[in-house]
Amino acid sequence: MFDIQNIFIEILGYPLSYAELIGTVFGLLCVYWASRENILTWPAGIVNELFLFVIFFQVQLYANMFLQVIFFFSSLYGWYRWKYGETESKVTRLQPRGLLFTALIVITGTFLAGYLISDIHLTLPEYFKEASAYPYADSFVMVISIVATILLAKKKFENWALWVINNVVCIVLYYLQGIYFIALEYLVLLFIASFGLFNWYKKQANG
Repeated sequence: MFDIQNIFIEILGYPLSYAELIGTVFGLLCVYWASRENILTWPAGIVNELFLFVIFFQVQLYANMFLQVIFFFSSLYGWYRWKYGETESKVTRLQPRGLLFTALIVITGTFLAGYLISDIHLTLPEYFKEASAYPYADSFVMVISIVATILLAKKKFENWALWVINNVVCIVLYYLQGIYFIALEYLVLLFIASFGLFNWYKKQANG
């Protein structure tokens, strides 16, 4: 089921695997429920992460693969905070210092992770037989996604702006790597993230 060569159906000449289908469906549910502030976003995210972990390994997007591990624990963290009320009850914004710190984390993290991922096939050849594809774009997705997930768990309005940027990069990256159904998923996620941005803006504006 986890092998992308295990095909569920062929759509317009594109072989859609079980793993890509399941990962995509639960990814869409995860983001939709997040935009509605529904706690089901977290368990749906966990299912999505399990399948994407395996898919990204098979298409040499190693930073995205590692991201799923971090997402898994972030999902448990967010689920706990939302369930037991250890978060803001309403949407809030980052202060200017927080915005600057967030930007520095994304930029610095991208370059550090990209540097490490670039040589991972040389550092750990027994696990990674092929070089990473697009290591810096891959790493950017990893870093900005982690930051956005933390901001989502804290109900910070800016998380949706980061998801919008992330989704645009993902659409291009996944298309280039030939996982077209996931690229299509991220096009849908781009619209959902835009809705989340608008919906949370209203909630924040209304106090």
